[in-house]
Formats: sequence, structure tokens, C-alpha cells
Amino acid sequence: MTDEYKAINWNRIEDMIDKLTWEKLVEQFWTDTRIPVSNDINDWNTLSKSEQDMIAKVFGGLTLLDTLQSQDGIEALKQSSLTQHEEAVYNNIEFMESMHAKSYSAIFSTLNTKSEIDDIFEWTHSNAMLQKKAKIINDIYQNGTELQIKVGSVLLESFLFYSGFYAPLYYLGNSKLTNVAEIIKLILRDESVHGTYIGYKFQIGYNQLNKTDQEELKNWAYDLLFKLYENEIDYTSYLYDDIGWTEDVAVFLRYNANKALQNLGFDPLFPDTAEDVDPIIMNGISTGTSNHDFFSQVGNGYLVGMVESMEDSDYDMWVK
Repeated sequence: MTDEYKAINWNRIEDMIDKLTWEKLVEQFWTDTRIPVSNDINDWNTLSKSEQDMIAKVFGGLTLLDTLQSQDGIEALKQSSLTQHEEAVYNNIEFMESMHAKSYSAIFSTLNTKSEIDDIFEWTHSNAMLQKKAKIINDIYQNGTELQIKVGSVLLESFLFYSGFYAPLYYLGNSKLTNVAEIIKLILRDESVHGTYIGYKFQIGYNQLNKTDQEELKNWAYDLLFKLYENEIDYTSYLYDDIGWTEDVAVFLRYNANKALQNLGFDPLFPDTAEDVDPIIMNGISTGTSNHDFFSQVGNGYLVGMVESMEDSDYDMWVK
């Protein structure tokens, strides 16, 4: 008997969330070449050497995490796809994670010299705290269960990126590096959908477990988050101590750690709320993008997706 190869049929949808997410991701499609980063060179030249060094390392770290997600994370998620449409959504996410990683190189090539760029990438390969969080997540991708892989992915998408997102959002709020921030906001918009979707898929599997297995997995997820948080605080201190931002970034981290837990359907771990985060940062997350492409609406305004724990009907309302 020959094996049947099954064509994907988008007219017969098993989970409507797959279709809605696909449409949302296509609607949001963008490329780094549409954003005129060169317009930020004057702003860049007004920054201190400490600030320039911090930004370079921030984007180097984000590049490494996006590379991990595009090369290993999404591939691991595909192994547990419930439908062909779910796998198609992961293919879309995988491509955009590669786009994110490339966009940082577009920023580097505009603002940094060749030798500075080489130093940035050498730093990403050797920084112990950056490598530690990548190793923790990748070990889960390589050896974890299907649901553990989804937990690791959501914590990466919805938490670990945010120590890096803080800096460009802060400069945006002070009318600096606005085009660099435009790229970050487009990435934020994508990551919001990615984290929400993968969290939704996690909850499907989690709700099928018995109470004992649910409790064991939940405890494992909280332990993982706390281990990542301890390392992330050290990483944040390394990046931001010299310019005095460490505690403000830490508040932002805790806020987003809670959002990651909510994506998984779990209760928050930290007391920090949106009211505790610097309003400049919250404004940068929620306001619309500039439209740099006169032939497309891709960059013309959005709200970062809500990341509360959601039922299907809530997701349908959000994705529209």
C-alpha cells in the first residue's frame, strides 16, 4: 500500500484560529528595506559611547534569540502540529523570525562600522548570560516534551526579548531613533501574535492532561520562568547599569513575564502591572506605526495584540 500525500485544503478548516492567525500574519507582513534607518544617523551621533555600546549589544542579543527561534524553535514546534494549517502558520512565523534577525543587521550596517559589527557578533557568541538563556531554551527545543517546547517558545517570544525592546522604545518616547524604533514596533507586533498563538496551542494540550500532570507541568513552567528571570536580571544589569536604567527595565521584564504566563493560561508571578512600567514605554508599545511605504498599509498603525489568557471567541475578537 502506498502512503497518501495529503494536500492542504484551506476550504476545510479544523481549527479556525489557524486560519485567523494566518490571515493576521499575512496582513502584517513587512520587510526591513521599507524603513529608512539612515534617517536616524544624526540621532545616533548625538548618543554617548555608552549608549551606542548598549544599543549595539541589545540588538546583537536580539539577533541571537531570533536566530535560535527561526532555526530551532519553530522546527521543534512543527513536530506537534495538530493540523496542516497549524504547520503552515509555523512556516509563516519561521520566515518572519528570520526577517527579524535580518532587520537587526540592516540597523547595524547603517549605524556601525564593519569592525564594530564584527565585535558585536563576537560578543553575542561569548557573553555568558546571553549564551545561557539561549542554551536553556534550546535544550528544551531539543529534549523537551511537546508542551514543554511550547512553554519555552512562549517565554522566549513574550518575555526574553523585552530586555532588548526597552531601549528603542525609550528613545522613541524621547523623539530619537524613530526609524529604528519603527522596526522594533513591527517586530513587537509579530511577537505578540506569535506568543498568543503558541500559548493558545499550549492550552489545547494542557487542558487534555489529568490534574496531576497539569500541576507538574505548571510547576515546571514556573521554575523555568524563575530560572530565566534570574539570568535576565543579571543580563539587564550588565546592559543598563552604566546608564542607570536597570530597575526600570526590570519592572518591564516582570510585567512581560506575567504576560507570558497569561499566554499559557497561568496566573501572574510578579506584582508588576502596566501602571508600574514607564508610561513612555507603554505608549511606545500601544501607538501606531508610521507608514513609510506609500504603496502598502503594512506600516500604517496597529495595536500590539492582547496577551491575556483567551477562549476561542476572545481570540476571534482580538485577531479582527
